[in-house]
Amino acid sequence: MPILPIDTRRYGSAEMLDIFDEENRLQKMLEVEAALAWAHSQVGNIPAADAKKIGQKASTKYVKLERVKEIENETRHDIMALVRALSEQCGPSGAYVHLGATSSDILDTATALQLKEATAIIEDRLNELESILLSRAKQHKESVMMGRTHGQHALPTTFGFKFAVWTREVARHIQRLQDCKPRLLAGKMSGAVGTQAGLGEKGLQIQKLVMEKLGIRASEISTQIVQRDRYAELTCVLAILASSLDNIASEIRELQRPEIGEAFEAFERKKQVGSSTMPHKRNPMICERICGLAKILRSLVGPALENVPTWHERDLTQSSCERFVIPEECILIDYMLILMIRVLKGLEVDEKRMLKNMQVTQGRMMSENVMLTLVKKGLGRQDAHELVRQLAIKSHTEQAEFKQVLSENSTVQKLLTPKEIEHVMDPRNYLGTALKQIDQVIVQTKKERKKRGLQD
Repeated sequence: MPILPIDTRRYGSAEMLDIFDEENRLQKMLEVEAALAWAHSQVGNIPAADAKKIGQKASTKYVKLERVKEIENETRHDIMALVRALSEQCGPSGAYVHLGATSSDILDTATALQLKEATAIIEDRLNELESILLSRAKQHKESVMMGRTHGQHALPTTFGFKFAVWTREVARHIQRLQDCKPRLLAGKMSGAVGTQAGLGEKGLQIQKLVMEKLGIRASEISTQIVQRDRYAELTCVLAILASSLDNIASEIRELQRPEIGEAFEAFERKKQVGSSTMPHKRNPMICERICGLAKILRSLVGPALENVPTWHERDLTQSSCERFVIPEECILIDYMLILMIRVLKGLEVDEKRMLKNMQVTQGRMMSENVMLTLVKKGLGRQDAHELVRQLAIKSHTEQAEFKQVLSENSTVQKLLTPKEIEHVMDPRNYLGTALKQIDQVIVQTKKERKKRGLQD
């Protein structure tokens, strides 16, 4: 009976769930056994006809999951159950199944095959997310809004600038995943303690042939297991990615607060319900789900790192743990990426509200520009800072427009004309290099996407 949200398919895409399905896991292990038999035949260890027979029967079409479990209940050993179930289907050729291998040769290599499929999906999602962020950066390049630090109004920025920052963050995640994959997608065929004694003098050649057949790399050297720094690296990469998605989702949640009201998750007005008791509610539920799942992803880093140490050539302390960690991290990050793509595609933006919110501090957000302009006019930097600080406090205390307070100050009157005050108080005149930086991000990201064979 399904228990966890992944089991019930509440969370996760069909594509990713299928990769870690029990039957697909079995199929991957059968493929490894078939590749091993084939490699043995290539170096003359077993007859080609027997290897062919094993290859033909190494399929869940013949080796049923139910039969494997039945044998496992007797033997208390998953790989021996697999070996027996496959051998039963192969007749006399079954004598060559699993020749010279140890359980981890099959398990770890099958995991590499699953991760090859899983990381390809994750990379595709990241490419799509990057494309959407790039598009939004262009679209909102000049959408002026309030920049906030410590939750307080700081200086003007643009919504496109936020998207440009996120675009490069996602670009770095793509780079991290690509850098990680050559180390991650490695299998092994090295026997009980890694010496390949059971495979004989042609062990290295057999391992090379198996991995070439399966389309993954061979571990340079290993003990009875592939060293778990490989898996831990992926977990760390995915946890950092989850935190970036958390960051974007948190920003959207904040901007959707009624007090701010600048950006909103799409809402299906005909049918969607925000609350079971408050009909007016429009909650950022998808972003909240992303933030919640990010906690789970980050929590997997500890177990993944603890899986790296092992007693001598191997123990089983990492085995049970990673049966949870590896499928969970891939399924959840894929789902989070799907959710984020949906949110950003349908994001509703209120540019009028952005401009209105900038008026909340009555122009005091332009204090830095005023200060630096006064410095250019000959006033010392510290003196200018103190003067503007006092005038900002006066504006806040009296709830007076900052521009008016500036215009009434004798020192400011001596240094700035009314026209200059008007200019210095226009937020569009104080965006620095923001627009240029957005353009640079667009150019750089497009160039990188082109190298990856992608369109804008």
